[in-house]
Amino acid sequence: MNRHFRKPPRDGWSGARSFPPLAPAAVAAVGGPLHPWRVTADLGILAPLLAAPGVTDVLVNGPQAVWVDRGLGCERAPVSFDGPDAVRALAVRLAALGGRRLDDASPTVDVRLPDGSRLHAVLPPVADGCTAISIRRVRAEPFTMADLVTAGMLAPPIAELLGSLVRSRASLVITGGTGAGKTTLASTLLGLADPRERLVLVEEVGELRPAHPHVVRLVERRVNVEGAGGVGLPDLVKQALRMRPDRLVLGECRGAELREVLTAYNTGHRGGLTTLHANSAADVPARLAALGALAGLPDRATHRLAAAGLDAVVHVERAASGARRVVEVAVLALGARGLVVRPALSDAGAGVVRGPGFEWMAALVGDG
Repeated sequence: MNRHFRKPPRDGWSGARSFPPLAPAAVAAVGGPLHPWRVTADLGILAPLLAAPGVTDVLVNGPQAVWVDRGLGCERAPVSFDGPDAVRALAVRLAALGGRRLDDASPTVDVRLPDGSRLHAVLPPVADGCTAISIRRVRAEPFTMADLVTAGMLAPPIAELLGSLVRSRASLVITGGTGAGKTTLASTLLGLADPRERLVLVEEVGELRPAHPHVVRLVERRVNVEGAGGVGLPDLVKQALRMRPDRLVLGECRGAELREVLTAYNTGHRGGLTTLHANSAADVPARLAALGALAGLPDRATHRLAAAGLDAVVHVERAASGARRVVEVAVLALGARGLVVRPALSDAGAGVVRGPGFEWMAALVGDG
């Protein structure tokens, strides 16, 4: 099992939140094979951190402020740069690895690196004082449902229900905060789709890695410095509909693309999946209404489209300890005052509890 979900041993990276420097050779000895590009000069001093087992994020705030996250929150890394210029030079090199420019004319970048990891970097003066680098590492192989159950992210009854929802071609929205595990769960669930189905993924930056034989990925293109050439998520959703998708997947819904994806889910494209930032499942109606407003939709229209096009909400939380867990699966329905969320299964840590939406959910999955 990957240590992403485990508490590390009381040595090395311990409760004292310090750890010894790691050389690539040492990391290879304990963590298995490395991706070749990770040990090149392009990554500099971040190479062993990115190659270390269990690391999900590497963050650079300044020359002497490098942090890593191994699932238990941020820990300071005992590495440092020669100065702000060295941090900037590394950010520019990493952006180039992903085929993007990073300079004074284009001082921010959000791009996928060769191994699938996601780089975000901001140059001064937008980043105050020093270039800021954030790298989120993506597993080469997605977790299986059994992995997530063993890790504690899924209680067995919830895992069984989610599998039934995918097999029944229910349309799902996975919600949670940043780093809660939405992408991890989405990749795993998409891997349960029938291998004969064609999955078309629409993403801002390619992060989803489903274990599925038929995947097509469309990635947003930002405008250039002249303000031209951009291809946004709403346009990509429209293009995806012309590509014979069996399942249309929007990696993250955060703007006007909501209108396009809800329209698709209301016109015969079942079995879709998207993710959404929300504090709880109960907050989903308000979040959808806010995004619908960006697309020019009134609240009532957004709620009607969501009630007809989305079947279930799966909410993921990350505890202060760093542990990630699916805490609720709920159904969406249209009530007298708009969209309502009815919990079907909830897991607050003391066992799975059925809610008022359980019978609705059972009817939805049928024999799935």
